[in-house]
Amino acid sequence: MDKKNRELGVLEALAQEIHEGFSAKRSLLSFEEFFELFRANPQRHCRSVAQYIRDMMDYFGTRQVDTPKGPMRRFKVFDMEQNGGRFRVVGNEQAQNELYHLLGNFIQERRITRMVLLHGPNGSAKSSFIHCLIAGLEAYSHTEEGALYRFNWVFPSSKMEPSNIGFSRRRLSPSAKLESYAHLAENEIDAKLIEELRDNPLLLLPKEQRQRMLLELFGNDCRDSGGNSPFVLSDAIFDGDISHKSRLIFDALLSSYEGDYNEVLRHVQVERFYISLRYRQSAVSVEPQMRVDAGSRQVTADRSLSALPTALQNRTLFEPFGELVDGNRGIVEFNDMLKRHPDLNKYLIATVEKGTVAVDHAILFIDAVLLGSSNEDYLEAFKAQPDYPSFKGRLDLVRMPYLLDYRVEREIYDELLAHTVLPKHVAPHSTHIAALWAVLTRMMKPSGEGRPEKLKALLDELSPLEKADFYANARMPEELGAEDLRTLREALVELSEAEPDVLQYEGRYGISPREMKNVLLRAAQLDDFACLSPLALFDELKRVVRDPTIHPFLRIKPEGGYHDPAKFIAIAEERYLDLADAQLRSSVGLLDESGYEGHFARYVNTVSNWLKGEKMFNRLTQQYEPASESFMHEIESRLGITEDAKSFREQLISTVAAYRIDNPQAEMVYAKIFPEQLDALQSRDYEERKAQIRHITEDVLAYLDGEGQSLSSEEREQVEETLRALEQRFGYCRACAKETLSLLRARRY
Repeated sequence: MDKKNRELGVLEALAQEIHEGFSAKRSLLSFEEFFELFRANPQRHCRSVAQYIRDMMDYFGTRQVDTPKGPMRRFKVFDMEQNGGRFRVVGNEQAQNELYHLLGNFIQERRITRMVLLHGPNGSAKSSFIHCLIAGLEAYSHTEEGALYRFNWVFPSSKMEPSNIGFSRRRLSPSAKLESYAHLAENEIDAKLIEELRDNPLLLLPKEQRQRMLLELFGNDCRDSGGNSPFVLSDAIFDGDISHKSRLIFDALLSSYEGDYNEVLRHVQVERFYISLRYRQSAVSVEPQMRVDAGSRQVTADRSLSALPTALQNRTLFEPFGELVDGNRGIVEFNDMLKRHPDLNKYLIATVEKGTVAVDHAILFIDAVLLGSSNEDYLEAFKAQPDYPSFKGRLDLVRMPYLLDYRVEREIYDELLAHTVLPKHVAPHSTHIAALWAVLTRMMKPSGEGRPEKLKALLDELSPLEKADFYANARMPEELGAEDLRTLREALVELSEAEPDVLQYEGRYGISPREMKNVLLRAAQLDDFACLSPLALFDELKRVVRDPTIHPFLRIKPEGGYHDPAKFIAIAEERYLDLADAQLRSSVGLLDESGYEGHFARYVNTVSNWLKGEKMFNRLTQQYEPASESFMHEIESRLGITEDAKSFREQLISTVAAYRIDNPQAEMVYAKIFPEQLDALQSRDYEERKAQIRHITEDVLAYLDGEGQSLSSEEREQVEETLRALEQRFGYCRACAKETLSLLRARRY
């Protein structure tokens, strides 16, 4: 009995919480109550859908991300933090900002004048991009700032006293508080007619009076795109009207009440609604289908005529339906739009141009952002169609290529594995190497056409890996001098910012993230490997490139080292060995990797003082002394600088000065400015101690093979310390540590 009482108590508490939440959210209102909300915050309740979407993007905020082009704004709604971060869009900041600016254009034009078409190769996150927007709208519509309201028509039961059924001749005095049927219980209502288009309740105000009121609230500039008003009133609110069905109901009631507007409003129930893709409420995804996206049907055909008031029983009411209706005041997504038969898209020309769609019994006025998606092949075919010129002026094209930064691409695969139940441990670098190989397949050879001969030669010699490293961390080829580095860096930034060719652009070809996910998951199931490791990945990639008929990017003719997926596997293997080797050296404990940058910073400081002829303070002697020539020669010797040290030192300081000019507020991080030199210092130490590392590697492998009894106590201690570092610091398990060390011994030691 106690248990039952507790359960009832929980249920009652839950019911109370839901009731309080319903009341707090002002879910059902009379028109007068809604009007009070509007007067308290006019801008919030006058927004067009373009304004609403932009406000949503601003509501979730922005952050900056680093790109080779410099810092770029990223909208947090695409991080899907409101949904726990799942199914977010990785990268594509350029497309985010383009959409934001297009919405701004719609706001300034006071209506949505074009359809936005996201285009790019298959698997470039076009649908995910739209669904992130919709998820953001769903969450925003549940906030106070994002409250949305629609209205319904309610007709009280004839069982109520005659003066209250909605058609009495009784008048309300001008000072009387407006009575309403909005809060009647369901058993007190005979009929309730839904406004399917979810029109803004403000449209119930007569246009002339509504316009006068809005201009008084916002000023005349609110209708001038070049004015100073911070808020632009859209045509949907300023010039709009209620739907055809609601107009028939409104006019019938007004005639029945002999022009008493207050009596008409008593039948209005204002309802808060929430955007929902699942329930097709101001968010709809239209799949390629063989029918038009809207229609109408007779209301009275399937309802009892006696449920409606007498004044409406002689009216034929039609309710609209379809995707455009369900998506009104939100987003309508046309998924793979150009796969549909062209005739089914023709009506969209008028819909976008006029904001209307004609159905059998009415013309519907639509205030929705129409977002389409298409791959490049279908878009190219569409451009060849005779109808394309008609569409061209009504389309805003937003390109969504594949990612070209392997650091960002890696996030896609990290998230996949984080939300996937795998039968195996994931070895270090697996997703990094997968991302690197994927990006290498997308690289295009930079064109030196029309460039100075020296720059043309630099671009011709740039390898796919060097280009990928530049896109990821602005790293440049090690062998170039400071002037060549600067020239090449500026050229690559310029090329990345230039408008790409309509048909051929970097990021159109290559393996898609969707396909790469499948590669990773298949690699995780290979029986020959204990873990999902880069070695398992390489094995699976070799199977992928074996059959060029499956993936189009495998059929592209190699050019100067580019478009050679089989060769990229070998390149990715070498990069993996570099990463694993560095972790092994660090785990062995023979090299102090943290000291390299500090050591090099001291060298830069010494060179700077030497060039200026200034003395330096020596902490040991507590005296100011000339810059140490022996220290500079020692570092230069380890860097392989054997001739013209003065020129090298001058270039070094010039590079520091250029970085400071370009990044006046940034911290001086020498690992970022001089990665090649720091790598050279580490490589020199590596060569000097290679024999020791090889010996320890063999001891570790013997230990893992169960032959540790032959090791001395000191050797065993060294082995266990190395394994502990590999496991705790870098995430290896015993199986993938053995696998990696065996490869390193065979290839590097």
